[in-house]
Amino acid sequence: MLAVLAPGQGAQKPGMLADWLELPGAESFFRWAGAIADADLLTLGTEGDAEAIADTAVTQPLVVAMSLFVARELGGLPGPVTHTPYAGRDVVIAGHSVGELTAAAVAGVLTVEAAIALTAVRGRAMAAACAQTPTGMSAVLGGDPDEVLASLERHGLAPANLNGAGQVVAAGPLDGLAALRADPPAKARVMPLSVAGAFHTPFMASAREQLEGLVDGLTPMDPSRLLLSNADGAAVSTGAEALRRLVTQVTSPVRFDACLATLRDLGVSAVIELPPAGALAGLAKREWKGAGIEILAVSSPADLDRARQLIAAERGRAEAEHFPDWRVVVAPARGTVSPAEVAEGSHLPAGTPLGCIRGRREEVNVSAAYDGVLAEWLVHEGDLVDAGDPIARLYPEVSA
Repeated sequence: MLAVLAPGQGAQKPGMLADWLELPGAESFFRWAGAIADADLLTLGTEGDAEAIADTAVTQPLVVAMSLFVARELGGLPGPVTHTPYAGRDVVIAGHSVGELTAAAVAGVLTVEAAIALTAVRGRAMAAACAQTPTGMSAVLGGDPDEVLASLERHGLAPANLNGAGQVVAAGPLDGLAALRADPPAKARVMPLSVAGAFHTPFMASAREQLEGLVDGLTPMDPSRLLLSNADGAAVSTGAEALRRLVTQVTSPVRFDACLATLRDLGVSAVIELPPAGALAGLAKREWKGAGIEILAVSSPADLDRARQLIAAERGRAEAEHFPDWRVVVAPARGTVSPAEVAEGSHLPAGTPLGCIRGRREEVNVSAAYDGVLAEWLVHEGDLVDAGDPIARLYPEVSA
């Protein structure tokens, strides 16, 4: 299976569009995307300095437009652009933060126009929310996960991003961030981030309200490819659910660690990160060190040929390999399991809730990552499980 990752804000770099303008249609695409976003994305992406492209209001549509352009070059958008290389369930899509809007378009939930327009509104609304209260974010690298979360709570901070590979992003008031940096958790480093405010926390409530007032005007489609959510790493089965999660994610933590766990459980054999690439590929390499998974960060047009080769290879492999008789659903975290009331033998579409794992500090939902039949429950209510322990056995179903 091939995974396609879409980066979020923070991945941008000055001049990041320059090399891509050599490709046919690139300049007109970014002018058109800029008209939709009401921002000069072409100039920002070629001439804007680090400060200019760090502005949340314009950075978000710039990053999403860039990712969508390259997805188009790889044949990965719905509509009039051929998307055969991504067809069916041999590909899984996941985005990080605002990259979830890119992922929603690549998965066929939103049109390109709707994704860019919604991203522009999101960026402006989050920028306005940041201006209401002085807040910020810091990356916490390393340390014991429980000790890190306890330290954040002690300083009045929230874990805005749980990225995996030992990386947690703390968010909240500036004095709390300063205290965290002065008194970091054991064996951890704290690095302040150049962002406007505490994204993915309740400080973004006004931005969420603005988005809630707009999305009823959209008509999302159900995903045509397997689409994972930052909320819990689970597959999303309907367009309406994907859109709802895109809105609520503005004030909720990004669980990219859960997305990486799901990708591992699905058995991905190759990963392509859309540009501006590098951050998510780095997380995946550290999280899956030694797993033998090829991870390609598409950083320039020179990387397109290898990306196309990976797409072709995965498509051919999916057609040639025998589909497994059954697969095991595993626990994404340590805790007490509470299975859903789903009878063995039930047909489950991708995204069907299978229960939750209740740990000391959080509750993690578990869902079916693909269409299938529940063959057997392997746990009972109240059983204690570790991350990676089997929960249920499913027979995958192949779409006709």
